Amino acid sequence: MRAALDVLSAVLLLTGAAFCVLTAVGVLRFPDPVCRLHAAAKAQTLGVLLILGGTACQVSAHHIVSLALVAVFQLATVPVVGQVVGRTAYRTGAVHRESLVADELEARLAEDERGG
Repeated sequence: MRAALDVLSAVLLLTGAAFCVLTAVGVLRFPDPVCRLHAAAKAQTLGVLLILGGTACQVSAHHIVSLALVAVFQLATVPVVGQVVGRTAYRTGAVHRESLVADELEARLAEDERGG
């Protein structure tokens, strides 16, 4: 049983580390902040959750609560930060608007500026 738990832990840890490396590559290679945010928010969150799962397989039961709290904090904060940073990048002109498939924020910001 312990060997299977060790194998599961190793797979989760290595997969999580691979997602974190892919996140770093995406942040370096993607052209604009929206693409970078996508890499940072999605892949990094999955990588951290996989690493936490692999760690949970190796620690005692009373440490699992702490790991679960870290996972909940990660899931609660990353979308909010991504939204704020993405909107700030859009408002400052750092986003290549011609590469957007749909630009729903433009109409919303114009409506807010008109006061309605």
